[in-house]
Amino acid sequence: MTRADFDILDLGVMPYRAAWDLQKQHHARVAGGGRPTLLLVEHPPVLTLGRKAREGENIVVTREYLAAQSIDVFEVERGGDVTYHGPGQLVAYAIFPVGRRVRDFLRLLEQSVVEALGTLGLPDARPNPGYAGVYLQDREVNGLERHQKICSIGVAVKQHVALHGIGLNVTTNLDHFNLIVPCGLTDTQMTSVQREYDLRGRNSTIEIKDAKEALADAFVRTFQTYDWSLPAPAGAGS
Repeated sequence: MTRADFDILDLGVMPYRAAWDLQKQHHARVAGGGRPTLLLVEHPPVLTLGRKAREGENIVVTREYLAAQSIDVFEVERGGDVTYHGPGQLVAYAIFPVGRRVRDFLRLLEQSVVEALGTLGLPDARPNPGYAGVYLQDREVNGLERHQKICSIGVAVKQHVALHGIGLNVTTNLDHFNLIVPCGLTDTQMTSVQREYDLRGRNSTIEIKDAKEALADAFVRTFQTYDWSLPAPAGAGS
């Protein structure tokens, strides 16, 4: 699928390692001047450890338990701590030129998710200053105010091109987040689009295909005026 200045590829459900390898292939192509690409995918259950994960200290079960549940663990290049991917979570890998505009790029990723969630009927979606990701209105849980996080964001930038991206909980099994301290945040509870529909008395269900369409459209709008150029190689010029 081609939209605006980048392609959108729907990978369906794909094991994490296969998608990681595919990311690297597209990254090499984009770093060489190829067309930017947004990959949309769901993964079987998997934990990934970012650069801040410190040997996975925020995994709260044993590796043996994870293996028995067929949940793999991967150490990856992205920023952040530990996160979970699984069925019902829409993962979007934006293989886009970034250059040195990393902070601006992260804000655009957040904005894309916020707009998509607005389309899906969650107008209170917002970034949370100081934390990467997208959140909904705080909620009291067992007498304590807890941030409600619906989307995690973590990227790596190599050769001025981004890898990794976002994980938006749509119909995700939220019990799997009990295996970890998500992103190392102890004051945060993970939520999903479907959970919010249920808690807010909205008598409807959400499907991944609806979230894919909303997110793809939001990316097109958000990145409409984006600078797609790659920095010139060192030593280039007159």
